[in-house]
Amino acid sequence: MEVGQKVRVCRLRDRVSPVVARRLGEVGVIRDYKMTDGSGVGFLIQFDDNSATWFFEDEVELAPVSKGKR
Repeated sequence: MEVGQKVRVCRLRDRVSPVVARRLGEVGVIRDYKMTDGSGVGFLIQFDDNSATWFFEDEVELAPVSKGKR
């Protein structure tokens, strides 16, 4: 996954605040990377309301590309 790609939050690995839990299933854009515990990669995901939250690599998946209206 690369910065600028749209991703969907598909799972939450740990207990999180209700604010973060509401992001499950939402689509956002990768804005940055973060090294996690020395071996993994996390992503800073920005959502439509301009809020941003870090997620582990296995908590997000590429969002399906929507086709434009005809």
